[in-house]
Amino acid sequence: MTTSPKLRLNVLDQSPIRPGATPRQALLETVELAKLADRLGYTRFWVSEHHNTNTLAGSTPEVLLAHLGNHTQHLRLGSGGIMLPHYSALKVAENFRMLESLFPGRIDLGMGRAPGADRLTAYALNPNNQFNEKDFVEQLMDLQAYLRDEKVPDTIHERVMAIPQSATAPELWILSSSGQSGLFAAHLGMAFSFAQFINGTGGPQAVRTYRERFRPSAELAEPLANVAVFTLCADTEEKAQELRKALDMQLIRFNRGEFRSFPSVEEVRRYQFTAEDQAHLLHNRARVVSGTPAQVHAQFTQLAADYGVDEITAVTITADFEDRRRSYELLAEAFELTPTVAKKEVELV
Repeated sequence: MTTSPKLRLNVLDQSPIRPGATPRQALLETVELAKLADRLGYTRFWVSEHHNTNTLAGSTPEVLLAHLGNHTQHLRLGSGGIMLPHYSALKVAENFRMLESLFPGRIDLGMGRAPGADRLTAYALNPNNQFNEKDFVEQLMDLQAYLRDEKVPDTIHERVMAIPQSATAPELWILSSSGQSGLFAAHLGMAFSFAQFINGTGGPQAVRTYRERFRPSAELAEPLANVAVFTLCADTEEKAQELRKALDMQLIRFNRGEFRSFPSVEEVRRYQFTAEDQAHLLHNRARVVSGTPAQVHAQFTQLAADYGVDEITAVTITADFEDRRRSYELLAEAFELTPTVAKKEVELV
């Protein structure tokens, strides 16, 4: 299969809790996926932050990333993302400086301003959070100052520094499912990731606007962007359709405010989409890429062209862990990723 050598593939894993599984199992599966992605030649492996839910186990990306760093060698590891309004900029800077010190040149700090939970939980995490853009931008600027070791007179940065000191810094990304945060990324000279798996519309325009308004920073001379999309790759069309139906069911549940565990294979087989469901299916269509390796390859290639990006992040959730593994394996084969063992052999020659 012919493919552009420039297209890189990433993983965003939310540590989903499968039907009948425990949160611990979900986290161990995230570790196994990171090890697999490392071997297969994926570029980035990001983990998410969610709270007060029984469907996802990932609540503290910085803790999980420290563990993943010890089980991988080549991947860039990152947060997809840290919900910055919940925390102080100094604490986030120190968490990721620690990770960068432990795994130099491998850490991405992806940040968002969505709650990652309901408003009551967001209040419990930070009672002073006002959910306004001005506070978020100020936090981003503070974070940059801490990571740059800026000693700005008459500010807190004159006397407070983020430790540990390190020779390298994490790569800074702003995550968004709308265009607004892309403007912040452009203004501050940070990388930008659009979450098409959350919002199926407006992404290409948001990335174009980000590029047009990008201002170079000390960390990033040129705009850098990617797109994240739900991805289901299977050996056959029939299997892909089965996986797609399960994800469609879960997204419809979420659209209705029903936050239940992912549907089992038996539930999927029994369920018949209603007339009301059809509107949700249409709305969610662009959020998901599914099919055989050849079909997913074609869709990813078009998606990359639409966005003008050279990397795509796959978000895969299935009721069976082996289906999840297989999806990433097939995707790697479709794009002819170079396994890391082969890369090491080339370097030794």
